[in-house]
Amino acid sequence: MSPPLRRVPFLDELNAGFWTGGRDDELRLRHCTRCGYWVHPPRPVCPRCWARDPRWEATSGKGTLYTYTVNRKAWNPDVPVPYVIGMVELPEQAGLRLTSDIVHCDEGEIHVGMALRVVFERQGEHFVPLFEPDTLGHTP
Repeated sequence: MSPPLRRVPFLDELNAGFWTGGRDDELRLRHCTRCGYWVHPPRPVCPRCWARDPRWEATSGKGTLYTYTVNRKAWNPDVPVPYVIGMVELPEQAGLRLTSDIVHCDEGEIHVGMALRVVFERQGEHFVPLFEPDTLGHTP
């Protein structure tokens, strides 16, 4: 059985680094070259120092589950329920969080604070970042 298709945006100059980084097995976010602030969602200007040159850089691909919800409503008939949507905090910066599906684990194993790592689901040119338990663990 093939994985469910997730909705993805059209690729453009502003978002392509995020959606194609998985080709190289990298979770890429924009990073300000002036002040070092990680900029997500992607923007052409750093919201901290207003520099106009944030660049795409690879993160560690690790994270910690900040919060989550289990979706039991079939909003899309192609996506089986239940599934877990989590907010994942990345160790690169306090408050740097991504919303993504939590995959490859039983619902009962999921808990706030669990160590996660990124995995990618390919959809054409897009590589959708999802997170699974990091069985080796990490220090955020």
